[in-house]
Amino acid sequence: MARNNARKVVFPEKACPYARELAKRSKAFRLQISSRGETDADDGYQVDPFGELEEKTKVPGLTQRFPDRVLVMTSENCFANCRHCTRRGILGKKKIVDTDEALDSCVKYVLRHPKVRDVLLSGGDALVLSDEKVLKFAEAFAKLDQIDIVRLCTRAPCVNPQRITAKLATKLSKLKKIWVNTQFNSADEVTSQAIRACNEFISRGIPVSCQTVLLKGVNDTPKKMLALLKALSAAKIRPYYVFMCDDVAGIDRFRVPIEKARQIEAFCARNIGGLSMPRFVRDIASAKRKEPI
Repeated sequence: MARNNARKVVFPEKACPYARELAKRSKAFRLQISSRGETDADDGYQVDPFGELEEKTKVPGLTQRFPDRVLVMTSENCFANCRHCTRRGILGKKKIVDTDEALDSCVKYVLRHPKVRDVLLSGGDALVLSDEKVLKFAEAFAKLDQIDIVRLCTRAPCVNPQRITAKLATKLSKLKKIWVNTQFNSADEVTSQAIRACNEFISRGIPVSCQTVLLKGVNDTPKKMLALLKALSAAKIRPYYVFMCDDVAGIDRFRVPIEKARQIEAFCARNIGGLSMPRFVRDIASAKRKEPI
């Protein structure tokens, strides 16, 4: 683990009303509550392990780690500041794409790199933006012949399902290339409101995938993880990945030992079909892929 020089990382508590109420009655409550260790403990991890502040592409707000895909920072805000966030130390510092000129620069970058076929609209959360702005981002990349997938990366289905409307989903579906990536970490979060929100996309032909994070005290037992996978599958939300916590400073209280993660993965594989079984992985900055555990 690389040592980190900037130890004080201020990441304020923030949650919209739905997320706050959900947290109070959910196993994921601790995901909304800060702890002293987030800023005071020298846990040996970096604030920016993936080097996203370096702007290696020379295009502000656009990051590329893999040949076939790019990430576009559409915002620096979220509906809730999840305590385990991988970008907790760089939000507010990393440039975002907040003008037409900046978006045009991103489009031109993609056109100069014909291997890119997948664009992630991320942040922050893309859906904190207005429908008009979300559609502007989505359309800018969906219209490119080389692009097969435009991923809308959002926790709104989980933490603010009211944000997902039939009107927005219908307009996005007409672009034909939209996929939604979201995150549920507990079966308690898969509420009727969340299922309704996801179904606005699914019923219009937009796939919804879930990238869960394996978190101590939230979903780090075989039964809890299996319950989540079953709840997702029943709602037609694809369990896509289960991530180990990233090598980010301030989230040490959520880390799960890799041997325990392997035990959870093995239990789930024995007790649920492959259609409902996600890949358990680690995201390592130097790796060419998401590394299976």
